[in-house]
Amino acid sequence: MLQTTLIVPGLDNSGPDHWQSWMEGRLPDARRVRHIDWHIPVLARWATEVRREIDEAPGVVWIVAHSYGCLASVVAAADRPERVAGLLLVAPPDPERFTAFGLRDGREIADRGGLSSWIPSAPIGVPSIVVASRNDLWASFERTLHCADCWGSVVVDAGQAGHINVDSGHGPWPEGLGILHGLRQSYTGLPLGSLDEGKVTNRGKRGALARLRHRTRFDWEVFTDLST
Repeated sequence: MLQTTLIVPGLDNSGPDHWQSWMEGRLPDARRVRHIDWHIPVLARWATEVRREIDEAPGVVWIVAHSYGCLASVVAAADRPERVAGLLLVAPPDPERFTAFGLRDGREIADRGGLSSWIPSAPIGVPSIVVASRNDLWASFERTLHCADCWGSVVVDAGQAGHINVDSGHGPWPEGLGILHGLRQSYTGLPLGSLDEGKVTNRGKRGALARLRHRTRFDWEVFTDLST
């Protein structure tokens, strides 16, 4: 079966010692998402590139995402459930740590909301596994469980694993590769639809990414008006 494993890193990309890079080197069908500014986490832009990679990938797509890449991946997959076979979502951050334009900090306008309203809050229609850490500085364990429940994901409790990155000792990560293999082995070909290029879902203005783009443009116009 023709398939692609799409690697979607988080903020600042995943370096050569990161488990995503290690996994990428062990999967002959792996490719990393391109054309993302890894230092500027604008969700609409990231999700657009993930969706483009899904559309261009040969065969069905398995997504392996880490941190902020998880948020971009669920938005993109929600628009392309007929192309995505499954997602491995490792250490997704709390969406409220970000605005539509990047990382939230003390200088943000108080009434500019986080990303929770623009992340899918219902099952995305694609098999997924969320690997959650109990001492992740980017999200509480309870918050991660809530996100997983919204997306319809199976949860793997990683224990005290930090942000599941190089700093927490996750360079080579055989356990993560084993989780991905288990997800793949459960694949039955359903509910994926036709992989015909002409039949790729186009949800238009109702899609998760279309709504996010619209909101991002609106927020930017408001921000520009307030700054002038």
